[in-house]
Amino acid sequence: MSNAIISLLCLALTLLVYYLNKRLYRRWRRLMLMPLVLTPLILVGLLLITHVSWQNYIAESHWLLWLLGPATLAFAVPVYENMALIRRHWLSLSAGVLCATTVAVCSSVWLARLLALPESIQRSLAVRSITTPFALAAAGPMGGQPDLVALFVVITGVFGMAAGDILFLRIAIKQGVAKGAGLGAASHGAGTARAYQIGQQEGVVSSLVMMLSGVVTVLLAPLLSHLLWQA
Repeated sequence: MSNAIISLLCLALTLLVYYLNKRLYRRWRRLMLMPLVLTPLILVGLLLITHVSWQNYIAESHWLLWLLGPATLAFAVPVYENMALIRRHWLSLSAGVLCATTVAVCSSVWLARLLALPESIQRSLAVRSITTPFALAAAGPMGGQPDLVALFVVITGVFGMAAGDILFLRIAIKQGVAKGAGLGAASHGAGTARAYQIGQQEGVVSSLVMMLSGVVTVLLAPLLSHLLWQA
């Protein structure tokens, strides 16, 4: 079988597994059944069993990665439709984004240093709290490895989404804006999906914070890289 046919079959398999996983998750909402978690595990397992290389898999599936950009920008639509809400809370949201971005990058790097992790992992962890398109863009100036960056972004999103509700209960956060901002800043796309499940207000705020955090991190990436590793 030619490599082109294998690549097309991999693309079809990816879409099929994701579709079936979505149906499964609608019926049983369990963390391990989330498409973000289960679909990659199934695909990796199938690639290992069938001995299909990563190059063959990604040859016709790479456009799915490209779609992450437009998908992220689509979150701007509900933000535009709820500008009145954004105007009421613009100051707290702006301050929160700057604070969250700084804390996310610095705490990740310092914890990695405390654990004596290699510098390549430190640099890749630095951008773990922003959504994948922004994280990959910031990985260049930061010196992170794209494959590690993507892995850390997914893990951060799943963990943040799973732990968000527990933390909100523990520290008695009840305001919708605060919940949305926390989920968007800490767990990007996965957190935003959870925020929309909680409510429209939470989802809108999470969408805005997720996008702003990504933009701020990309813009500050060269400066942060210099301060953290070269200063």
